[in-house]
Amino acid sequence: MDLAPGRRSHLDASIAMPQHLTSKGNQRRKQIMDYAAQEFARNGYHQTSVSDIVNGLGVGKGLFYWYFESKEMLLREVLAQAQRDLRHAQRQAIADEPDPLHRIAVAIRASFTWLASNLHLFLLMEQAKVDEQFANLVRQGEETAIADTLPHVKAGMDAGLIRRDDPIVIAYAIIGVTSSLARLMIVERGEDPHLAATTAITFCLGGITAKKPANTGSNPEAVALRAVAPKSRNPV
Repeated sequence: MDLAPGRRSHLDASIAMPQHLTSKGNQRRKQIMDYAAQEFARNGYHQTSVSDIVNGLGVGKGLFYWYFESKEMLLREVLAQAQRDLRHAQRQAIADEPDPLHRIAVAIRASFTWLASNLHLFLLMEQAKVDEQFANLVRQGEETAIADTLPHVKAGMDAGLIRRDDPIVIAYAIIGVTSSLARLMIVERGEDPHLAATTAITFCLGGITAKKPANTGSNPEAVALRAVAPKSRNPV
């Protein structure tokens, strides 16, 4: 979810980006990253060699090492860029939303839309979570997501829309539910991301109790259904 103005994530500085690349160089570098991400997600990072990548692209190893120090550095850059892109999608989705509950809901929906549209990157992040070489980078991304969520949770508490509790615990719960339900419903079950997002929003805002809030404007199901940005009204 969105950062406070002017705040930079450590993800932005975690990977040293090549300097002074031409437009063509940036395109070539992105081509290598995109192709490698697909291969890593399909076959596994450890099973995919630099030779597999360059042979698939029809380029030489020299070109690969011009842009990347190693295969490990390539995956680190792929993961960091994916995390930045996801956060950018969330930031765009909540930009004009004044209500903190709706910001949380819209950010969850934007997350599901992005993850479904970039399924190979989602799979890659899931694989990296359990790989000791890359687990820390993924964990840093999750910590950033929690830090981004925290101001919206606190704003909801201040507005009387979210019960008074430890806001960090609630932020962790929102990110945990979003991640777990995205994995279950999109990856494992192949369900519609729009409906999966509605399930996650309803759970995060309403929990598991059957009783609806007296104020229908705060009904989690209503908020979930209203939290649809114009660009994501149709299922992916």
